[in-house]
Amino acid sequence: MSADDPAEEPSLSGLLPREDLDRLSLLQLLDLIAQRLPKRHGVLIDLVYLRERIEATEELNEQARAALEKFDQVVEKLRAPALRVGTWLGLQDLDKAMVCVNGTDYVCSVDPDLDAASLQLGERVLCNEAYAVVRSLGFETQGQVVRVEELLSDGRLRIGQEGAGTSSVILRSDLTAKEKLKPGVEIRLDANQRVALEVIGHGKRIERSLQRVDELPWDSIGGQADAVEAIRDTLEMPFLHADLYRRFEHTLPKGFLLHGPPGCGKTLLGRATAYNLRRQIREQSGVDRPEFFLHVKGPEVLNMWVGESERQVRDLFTQCRERAKDGALAFLFIDEAESILGTRRSGRHAGMLSTIVPMFCTEMDGLEPLENTVVILASNRADLIDPAILRPGRIDRKIRVRRPDEAGARAIYEIYLKETLPLAEPRELLVEFVTRRHFERVAENEFLEVSYRSGRKETLYRGDLASGAIIAAVVERAKGLAIRRAVKDGQDPGIGRGDLENALRLEHLENDLFPGSDLTEDWLKLTDFDPENVVRLGPVRKRNDTERRGTV
Repeated sequence: MSADDPAEEPSLSGLLPREDLDRLSLLQLLDLIAQRLPKRHGVLIDLVYLRERIEATEELNEQARAALEKFDQVVEKLRAPALRVGTWLGLQDLDKAMVCVNGTDYVCSVDPDLDAASLQLGERVLCNEAYAVVRSLGFETQGQVVRVEELLSDGRLRIGQEGAGTSSVILRSDLTAKEKLKPGVEIRLDANQRVALEVIGHGKRIERSLQRVDELPWDSIGGQADAVEAIRDTLEMPFLHADLYRRFEHTLPKGFLLHGPPGCGKTLLGRATAYNLRRQIREQSGVDRPEFFLHVKGPEVLNMWVGESERQVRDLFTQCRERAKDGALAFLFIDEAESILGTRRSGRHAGMLSTIVPMFCTEMDGLEPLENTVVILASNRADLIDPAILRPGRIDRKIRVRRPDEAGARAIYEIYLKETLPLAEPRELLVEFVTRRHFERVAENEFLEVSYRSGRKETLYRGDLASGAIIAAVVERAKGLAIRRAVKDGQDPGIGRGDLENALRLEHLENDLFPGSDLTEDWLKLTDFDPENVVRLGPVRKRNDTERRGTV
């Protein structure tokens, strides 16, 4: 037998044990067979082709195996139960914690790899299918906003929800543990509504209306002696002589109404009330109690969203009660009160008044007394305010703010024509001149014609419609005329009679307090006439464009 005879070569099983052969791949077996063949053997070319086919097949199988493993992992994730997010309420033992998940409390195990001591009350944690805490997720940035109703002695909070009519007790998170909270403050809760996470503030409170009360002694208000005396009797007496009121069992008034024509000082009287009451208490008792003057214009409270206007009314009283508890003298001054406290009407289109008026009445008669709180309403249409608001026990006093007479107007002119101003004549002479011209009953001062149902007619003059606002505007306009003349002529003689007379004429021609039409209804708002007795009320002569242009 020749040396090239393959029968002389041992088989693969003769070279390696069967166990070793089974551990070799197809490519390794193929390489082992190729090594045993002689060089330039014709079968080697076939083995190379076979090896390429086997290599491509194994690579394809490897890709299929990887894709199958990845698919199995995806299927396993889809089949796995969802993990749960809870609120950390604190440790119970070394390896046990109290966690609130979906509103239910659980005593859970804690992953040993997790530093449980570093977790804070109110923090979000991740719980696996066995409700074991495995990871921290930090604090939430979203959540329901509620209002604090009461601070409990142990640090917990009693909260209420808008419109729900219910309250609950919650914990403080570590983030809010050192915050100085008080009733009325809005806070944000966690998803389980168990922990206060963040202090939001006072929400949509009408803080923009809060004013610092300026120094306004009673002698700085002219022409309203009767109104000032009525306010002092109504408000200052109960505070300054509280012992006598308790002895006589005299009920303290909760509020009063200032009603009268526009521009006659209703707002000024309200602000002066706050300043003078504080000063009187300080002088009598030596205790300085700061005032809290919340000035709100009626339309500011109105809101298109359901329940929002009522919330604003409720919040106004809440602010006053809070400041009163802190020792302040709280004043709630509502200007243009008829816009939100108007007479209610039945029907589908009654509007917001059907709910705002009852809310206001509820706050006035509420369980929480209005101690050290005064409610002041101001309106030039008191006849439009709902009678339920003005009944005794709510708004106890109705004080009429009338237009100043000639003596009152003289006092107001003296206030605005200060001695510190550059005056062309002595102050007393200028005040006497402009007051006389203002109230002079001459044809030039004729302003309104009144026709009564009885057939009688009456003419009203400029002085009959005088107001503090008009007098202040006359003086300001006179200052402008004097400045213009000083710039034009290069001389500064000061405010003179001509300036005051021209300012008086221009002010009545251009004043925005007076209607621009001849409608009787518009003019009746500015007078004290009974609408049932008046047939017509209108200007004596219409202001034409030529006269208006000639005054510029």
